[in-house]
Amino acid sequence: MSRLIATRRIASNIFAPRLATRSFCNDAPVTLNKVPSGIHIDKVHEGEERFSNDVPQHDIAIVGGGMVGMALACSLASMPLTKHLSIAIIDSNPALLNGPSINKDDPPDPRVSTVTPATISLFKDIGAWEYVEQHRHAYFDRMQVWDYTGFGYTRYNARDADKDVLGCVVENKVLHKSLLSSLQDKDIKKTIYSSRLSSMSLPTRSSVSETGASASKSLANLAKLELSDGTNLYAKLVVGSDGSKSRVRELAGIKTTGWNYSQSAVICTVEHPAENFCAWQRFLPAGPIALLPIGDNYSNIVWTMSPKDASNHKIMNEADFVKAVNHALDSGYGPRPDSRVFGGDVISSFFRPNVTSSVNEGFEPPPKVVKLASDKMAFPLSLMHANQYASKCVVLIGDAAHTVHPLAGQGVNMGYGDVTLLKKYEIDRKTANIAMMAVLDGFQKAYSVDFGPLNILRAAAFNGANVFAPLKRNIISYASGERRLPFMS
Repeated sequence: MSRLIATRRIASNIFAPRLATRSFCNDAPVTLNKVPSGIHIDKVHEGEERFSNDVPQHDIAIVGGGMVGMALACSLASMPLTKHLSIAIIDSNPALLNGPSINKDDPPDPRVSTVTPATISLFKDIGAWEYVEQHRHAYFDRMQVWDYTGFGYTRYNARDADKDVLGCVVENKVLHKSLLSSLQDKDIKKTIYSSRLSSMSLPTRSSVSETGASASKSLANLAKLELSDGTNLYAKLVVGSDGSKSRVRELAGIKTTGWNYSQSAVICTVEHPAENFCAWQRFLPAGPIALLPIGDNYSNIVWTMSPKDASNHKIMNEADFVKAVNHALDSGYGPRPDSRVFGGDVISSFFRPNVTSSVNEGFEPPPKVVKLASDKMAFPLSLMHANQYASKCVVLIGDAAHTVHPLAGQGVNMGYGDVTLLKKYEIDRKTANIAMMAVLDGFQKAYSVDFGPLNILRAAAFNGANVFAPLKRNIISYASGERRLPFMS
């Protein structure tokens, strides 16, 4: 449901030919000094820099070199209008220098992302998807969603929307390594600072007007960043991609709106007797449980429950946990859905010829889990939205701008959709993300109430989505990141 904005179109809006003589923060001219003699760049700070008064100066400083931050760096390095820019990447994670260690014989890491077709297109455009395909990943073309009451279900098939796949599940470390590999292939002036952001000074009108010398005036138009290792640098634009507890957002004084859910998510990798090619999600009284294919007979579990239950499940022994998972996915809480509960044939007759081919497939029980294949992890769930995405010389992307409930797997895809800059960014992405957050929050609240009449309405919604082709095609299109919600158009 998050829309991926065409990066070339956005770049042409942002980085016009006048870029070389304009500041990102205002229209004051910026004079870039050459590297003075005797200056040596630390081996950690690989790349080309421009210096002023012994302090490196960059066009863009990306704070946070995770998946979204690295995707932005790769996108900038891929476009003719931006590949000449000097980029600083600030992150203390040693993987940025050495690359994450990936052993193909190890079971999948429980930290995975379900990437949409729109995100896959982005990765292909920036040259990262070819590296993803060298590691374990799992495309899926089917998805089944159902309610524990047994009253309703929906099956989605890629062919319902004339697509090959609905998405692909990839370990986060594979996505990150692929982006690093892609960036290393590109001819771009980049500098990796293996440190953390300590403080940041943003330009003000008074500081610019009070400055005398031209060199000092140029610096007054820039953001100054001080790092934890004592390094200082200047940048025309600071991009905060440093997560939900963003230091950039804090230092920029950008407020947030949000709340904590009384829920936590338990994630882990499990094993089946045979390979799984479908994504499964069952809504339970305490929250949804998702079973996502990851390849090689493995699947990823994302199970939402109360914080107390999450703590108990995290320390549960393997046999009891596997039993609990199978109980939650199939045998427990209520019966399997039966399309005849609402008269599947009767409902579909009202919509003919607008019924989907998958309506005749019927409910399918999910595959049994036979083994726990990783450690279990748990984390609290919350919703957070920055009141501003852009302020002065600062832009927020990814979790620094928004965090959502994981029930639809849209979090990181919203972040990849943020891989745009300044022009139209605030209006375009903020509208899209608020709409997505409202939809996901509404789902979370609707499925947190066990009430007879509401259960009937939910079941009717499931069955309606299952048989009505235009609705199902639109849902798939929105979830794939290729279309906007109707009220955003």
